[in-house]
Amino acid sequence: MDENQVNDPELIRRLLTTPARWAVVGLSANPHRVAPSIAWYLRDELGMEIVPVSLRAENALGEQGYAKLADIPGKIDVVNCFVNSHKVGDVVDQAISVGASAIWMQLGVRDDAAAQRAKDAGLEVVMDTCPKIEYPLL
Repeated sequence: MDENQVNDPELIRRLLTTPARWAVVGLSANPHRVAPSIAWYLRDELGMEIVPVSLRAENALGEQGYAKLADIPGKIDVVNCFVNSHKVGDVVDQAISVGASAIWMQLGVRDDAAAQRAKDAGLEVVMDTCPKIEYPLL
């Protein structure tokens, strides 16, 4: 992937309209952060199951929290990354390790090398955008 990477509109449409289990990395109970509002939108507006993931394994939005992707029981479809770009590579590697199907890097989050590793491992990748921005455009 490169700096001119463009997200596939069909992939975005499929990820946002097909019921799935989304691990939201960086989701905490802190209402001053963006992640809770986007996780709420995914769950309550789009019908996705959400699983909070944060270093403190905090519960959020009434959902059981986990410290890392490997701690989550069951299949993870999409890993939504609310972490800084310089930290997202580790999350991508975890997603590959647990057999996730897709990576969604939030607005402002970009790591071309990690995205390429994910694609090489068979994961679908969306970078540098937000579900709440993309869904109305479908």
